[in-house]
Amino acid sequence: MTETEGKDRAGGADGRAARVGEDAGVSAAAGQGAALSANAMEVLRRRYLRRDERGMVIETPEEMFARVAGHVACAEKKYGGDVEFYRSKFFKMMTNFEFLPNSPTLMNAGLPLGQLSACFVLPVLDSLPDIFEALKSMALIHQSGGGTGFSFSRLRPRNDVVRSTGGVASGPVSFMRIFDVATDVIKQGGRRRGANMGVLRIDHPDIMEFIHAKERPGMLENFNISVAATDGFMRAARGGGEIDLINPRTGLVQGSIDAGQALRTIANSAWQGGDPGMIFIDRINAAHPLPGEIESTNPCGEQPLLPYESCNLGSINLSKIVARREIDWERLGALVDISVSFLDDVIDMNRYPLPRIEEVTLQSRKIGLGVMGFADMLILMGVPYNSTEAVRLAEEVMRFISERGRMMSARLGEARGSFPLLETSKLAGWPAMRNATVTTVAPTGTISIIAGASSGIEPLFALAYVRRALGGALLPEVSPLFQQTALDRGFFSRDLIAELARKGTAAHIAALPRDVKELFVTALEIPPRQHVMIQAAFQKYTDNAVSKTVNLPQEATPADVLEVFCLAYDLGCKGATVFRYGSRSQVLYLGNKETVPGCRYCG
Repeated sequence: MTETEGKDRAGGADGRAARVGEDAGVSAAAGQGAALSANAMEVLRRRYLRRDERGMVIETPEEMFARVAGHVACAEKKYGGDVEFYRSKFFKMMTNFEFLPNSPTLMNAGLPLGQLSACFVLPVLDSLPDIFEALKSMALIHQSGGGTGFSFSRLRPRNDVVRSTGGVASGPVSFMRIFDVATDVIKQGGRRRGANMGVLRIDHPDIMEFIHAKERPGMLENFNISVAATDGFMRAARGGGEIDLINPRTGLVQGSIDAGQALRTIANSAWQGGDPGMIFIDRINAAHPLPGEIESTNPCGEQPLLPYESCNLGSINLSKIVARREIDWERLGALVDISVSFLDDVIDMNRYPLPRIEEVTLQSRKIGLGVMGFADMLILMGVPYNSTEAVRLAEEVMRFISERGRMMSARLGEARGSFPLLETSKLAGWPAMRNATVTTVAPTGTISIIAGASSGIEPLFALAYVRRALGGALLPEVSPLFQQTALDRGFFSRDLIAELARKGTAAHIAALPRDVKELFVTALEIPPRQHVMIQAAFQKYTDNAVSKTVNLPQEATPADVLEVFCLAYDLGCKGATVFRYGSRSQVLYLGNKETVPGCRYCG
């Protein structure tokens, strides 16, 4: 399909879809209600609700939200704020599923562990004591419920000299295996296993071994891996040039590689199993407001961090801000304000796993406010995900959240004091600023299940599917908005739901109206270009980065993956992740038990 054909089709779909909401009665109310689904309750019981010494659940969801709201609101005492006012506000927005924080906050707030951050980045320096110090720090973080990102780019390459022993180095990938095994035996917070991001610069001599590291079954299963691609590499790859490989121990050139061939190799490996992803490291550092060099991100790639920084994430449920097929900007603004206050309070109420992490985090006070339920929002507005209007709305919504969030951070800075590094940062022109970064778009993982919302900014994966949850539980899910539409339009039946469970999509069900098929488009039906354009629209107004998976059909080729990586770079994204349907075991299952990706971590 040409771009023009796509626009024409999108325009027609917009017009037809506009009638769906009216005919079906799809409104904000259709997706609202504080009642928890059976799947949400299952997730809460398995991961979040407090247990006694015998492992029995002793907390209701309402009590969990009260525990979290009460603990986080205690930060207001420090600044002379009204604790009860904020406790009530925090409790209300969580129980209404308008906003939820990252998983560690839900799990640990108000409990002895007290670790509230989702993600951390730890340095890995080129000595055995430093490597194992990072390993020890990782273990403590995973035990507390957090995940970790590492750059292994400072480690000397395989077969390099080790003067202290007269031996040779085993290289970064070998040490990653040690981190992987350690992760496998540590159960986070007593409730979930850890997750890691492993990054290697494109100019490291072991880059080819790294690219292929996860192609063998069972290798680095607790890692996502990403190539840190420089601007110079991307230019060389498009222009037929080479890049030098630099030994990080000596700083000397140790060979070269054909940049275009290296990029094709990355694409081919990602085509096979989803790894590696790419992060555009120069772009990340150019946009970063603080001194120092960012080398890695959190496990899902949306939060670049300096060594020892932590991130505190939370997401606004966009399905809750639609009224009569329009965005309620006033309501969204109020949610942004109280969410920024919540996340800033989390920083003060956090019990950090390492003193160094606390020190560094308090210097920058980074927060990451994002969204979930974007696909639901579009459906409630009658806008197909695969349309130019969806891209426009993505940009408009995130611009509003970013600007309103920044203004709220400035007001907090005036009242409470700015983050200590303000004067040395790119934000030094502001009279006051509480947080070095304000926005991040996370995948939302399990918190979107609790909220009954679509994940992050992803399209609906399927209209009916089975999700593999914690402990191996299989949770059947049907899109509530589709079900409501089917009921209101008079074509709901058990046979229809059964057919959806088999196919996952409405595209090939002849009896369904065309406008419904276009509005309820699913991930694998959406052209890769549209996935990237949605990501780029959100990235334009996001301080940190955006978690987004470009879903590809099983018949996609390595060339398709290569095109996604290049387009993501050209459109200003800070990274790119792809998944080709059926290429490896994942979290979401269609009725035929084939699989697709999902995040078991960030939310």
